[in-house]
Amino acid sequence: MGFPLKRASTKQIIFGCILLVTITFGAKQEGFFPSSNQNSILVSTSLPITIPKYEFNINTSGYNIEEAVIKNGEVLSEIFANIGVDNSTLLSILDANKDVFDVRTLRAGKKYKILKDLDTDEAKYFIYEPDKINYLVFDLEGKSEIKPGQRAVDTVRKEFVGEINSSLWNAFSDYDIESEQIPVLTAKMEDALAWSVDFHHIQPKDQFKLIYEELYVEGELVSIGQMEAAWFSASGKEYYAIGFDNGQYDGYYNLEGRPMKKAFLKAPVKFSRISSRYNMNRFHPVLKTRRPHLGTDYAAPYNTEIYATANGVIERIGRTGGNGNYIKIKHDKTYSTQYLHMNKFAKGMKKGVHVKQGEVIGYVGSTGLATGPHVCYRFWKNGKQVDPLRENLPEPAVMDDSYMPAFNKVKEEYKKQLDNISLDRLPS
Repeated sequence: MGFPLKRASTKQIIFGCILLVTITFGAKQEGFFPSSNQNSILVSTSLPITIPKYEFNINTSGYNIEEAVIKNGEVLSEIFANIGVDNSTLLSILDANKDVFDVRTLRAGKKYKILKDLDTDEAKYFIYEPDKINYLVFDLEGKSEIKPGQRAVDTVRKEFVGEINSSLWNAFSDYDIESEQIPVLTAKMEDALAWSVDFHHIQPKDQFKLIYEELYVEGELVSIGQMEAAWFSASGKEYYAIGFDNGQYDGYYNLEGRPMKKAFLKAPVKFSRISSRYNMNRFHPVLKTRRPHLGTDYAAPYNTEIYATANGVIERIGRTGGNGNYIKIKHDKTYSTQYLHMNKFAKGMKKGVHVKQGEVIGYVGSTGLATGPHVCYRFWKNGKQVDPLRENLPEPAVMDDSYMPAFNKVKEEYKKQLDNISLDRLPS
């Protein structure tokens, strides 16, 4: 029949099948088949046939399936113990697949499935779903494998036009973007424009247009894909960010072919606000006296990620009574930056470590002389602390001339599409 017959279960679809049996008789049977020496008899029977259903590259119709979510405080060893897999077996699987799966990435609220043998009820597969697209298949049948996989994803290209009324977040929520997709879309928009647009100082009536991808699984919107191009208008200035990747160059570029990504990020944290500026005569909220404030404070919730604003090497890391937990990074002969009042450092941070722009180096806290959670961001130029918001940092170089024809072709297409997105589409 093409498929193996298995014992039917309540979760399986059972179809009756018609078995056609041709019986050939060597001699004519009088009165039964009067007109033929070779005759056929139609015999009807009903057999259980399992119709295969494939998921995770497994014929799941051959298993009982249990589904649950990771509970708060629950660890993988508990789940495996409950399905009859001992801790030594689990450790062996994890050790053999440490390049595929880190048990520390297990998160409460995420789904998992257990596939059990129909006859023995023995667990054969454990499937962890960190998101709605990706999954990891733990093979428990003695193979000790963890195989990553992805569900089939449909990509839909979208256009969006928005206007700032109070905040960037509200600019999306006001226009019916799903709430769980707003932080993803906001982050991708900031990634494209953050080096040119100061998102801590956006104003009412600032406008923007986006061309991006939405990702769907079985008709459900599950995530935001690539941000292809963006336009932002602020204080009479227009900014274009054109996505371009030819293998040699990969990122966002302005209309001149100059990288949008500059030497320094505008801020060391996302989704924050400036709570105190660089000020030579600030009243200190803890010491109750006037003294220079040689940094810029960004207020954010506890344990918000703090990013290195540029490539560099950790020059100092530690704790003092005033700075709390802090890191100082040397970027080149001219510039250094410092990040104060961290709750904790990111894993692997120590003196001499090279960090990349945008790499997480720590988490927002209120250690040292601080009244609430924030990061005090300090900026050195030639050994002197300066206000980074007033610095005219050098522009990155334009891409090589040999690549400009290919870039110009992509640029003109995206610019035309962005310009054709009418501001009349803004909700009234």
